[in-house]
Amino acid sequence: MNKIFGGFLLLLTGALTACHDINVPVTTELTPEIFPQNSAQFIQASGPPYAAFRGNFALDYWFMQTLSTDEAILPARGGNWYDNQNYMMLHYHSWTKDHPWTASAWSWLSTVIGTTNQALSILDKTIPANSTAKPMNLAELKMLRATAYFMMMDLFGNVPIDTTYGDYTPHPNVPRTQVFNFIEKEVKAALPYLSRATGQATYGRANKFTGYALLAKMYLNAEYYTGTARYQDCVVACDSVINTGLYAIEPRSSYLKMFYPDNGPQMKEFIFAVPYDPAAIAMPGTNGFMYRARYDVPRSARAKFNLPFTPSAAESTLPEFYAHFNDPNDVRNGQWLTGKQYMNDGVTPVTVTTTKKGYDQFYAGSDGAAPYTYQVELTPNVTLRQDVTTFDCGNDEIAWNMGYRNIKFYPDQSSTSRNQNNDVPVFRYSDVILMKAEALLRGAAPTMGHTALSLVNMVRSNRTTSPAWTSVTLEDLFAERSRELAYETWHRNDMIRFGKFEGKWGFKTDAAVTRRIFPVPTTAFVVNSALTQNPGY
Repeated sequence: MNKIFGGFLLLLTGALTACHDINVPVTTELTPEIFPQNSAQFIQASGPPYAAFRGNFALDYWFMQTLSTDEAILPARGGNWYDNQNYMMLHYHSWTKDHPWTASAWSWLSTVIGTTNQALSILDKTIPANSTAKPMNLAELKMLRATAYFMMMDLFGNVPIDTTYGDYTPHPNVPRTQVFNFIEKEVKAALPYLSRATGQATYGRANKFTGYALLAKMYLNAEYYTGTARYQDCVVACDSVINTGLYAIEPRSSYLKMFYPDNGPQMKEFIFAVPYDPAAIAMPGTNGFMYRARYDVPRSARAKFNLPFTPSAAESTLPEFYAHFNDPNDVRNGQWLTGKQYMNDGVTPVTVTTTKKGYDQFYAGSDGAAPYTYQVELTPNVTLRQDVTTFDCGNDEIAWNMGYRNIKFYPDQSSTSRNQNNDVPVFRYSDVILMKAEALLRGAAPTMGHTALSLVNMVRSNRTTSPAWTSVTLEDLFAERSRELAYETWHRNDMIRFGKFEGKWGFKTDAAVTRRIFPVPTTAFVVNSALTQNPGY
């Protein structure tokens, strides 16, 4: 976590919280005579939109993008984590318009957009007209809003467009192509004014290269979003990042460290990241949590990672996804806990003492209460051995050890609240390299002497000691993206683009294409009667 930006996060909710009341005239909070007069004051005043964005990105949004794929599964264990089918629905693709995570994701992104509209309105009035920094300040916030709109469009397809603070008339959701065009126009208009600075100066904030990375992501998916392929435009956007020489692929020695609790602006791959700090104040209506260790670390591994809390151990991956990690020389294998578990010395077994019945709830012997000590071994398969209808594996040690665990966002032993310091990247340089490779494979003309193969090998040479590839297909590239970007919220997006989202994995068999987008939640209709429900819901 970048501690300087962390201080900004501690202050950010104070700058505009009072003027969040829609009945308070904006001029009562900030005036051109007092604030903001310089870039430091702008950073403080623009904090609430960033606080809102940080709010649910690593939790609600993560669940929507990840648990709906083969990347992760969160089953119940003895009734624990059933949570009224929340996680089960994401796995089975059986969510409804009343699904809680669907509602919270819509609400979160709407909050980001609304808070940014508010900040833009206030700052446009309060930053002196003759300020040379004013165009850059406003462009930065529009870039953040565009990112939120992209995420909303990706999840929900047809969404309302609202850019005017104080306009409370109901806005209908408009076709996805129109939303796409709006976002593209907003980003292109912001690009000339966005900062080119990287590193500490703009860490955690949207700069020019955030804009190009977002455009690349949009163009790579444009054929799905709008029906029109834009692969050459994707290459141009990627080249706009690559040509700067400001970013680089992290070598094998630091790949895993990119996601540690002390990550930050020193990471050469981070184009735009969300800084997390347990001490930061959450934007009202959001949670601000970064809880990966809570969900992914086995309960038995508390001592291994020296954690001050017992992890919930609820989540794991599926064999279908883990199958991509088939190169024993790949450093990315280090993000997984698999098989027999040892303490960090690599020698001392991680053991648990329970009873024979506690180890296996179906044990039928008469000595079920007898003590039983075993070495923890994580198994690849998840089995609903207690109750299929309630998505339940059972409430014993066998059940709690089902599934390999991802510790990419390495457990933070300093966190007493389960909320970690690990910053979470939104756009990374390796993703840009792989996006360009994919665009070339899909028909774009080569630039800069690159081929799809040379680009993929550029990433792989920094990840594995295995020989370079001699050929690459789209299927190869999909697997490489799965390895490189695991647990970074892009797998659903990838699965849809590669035509795999309707497939079978785990216990899911639903093949409905309508599930590529989520329903407009019931709660959204309460506040906006002009909305129209998405097809299939």
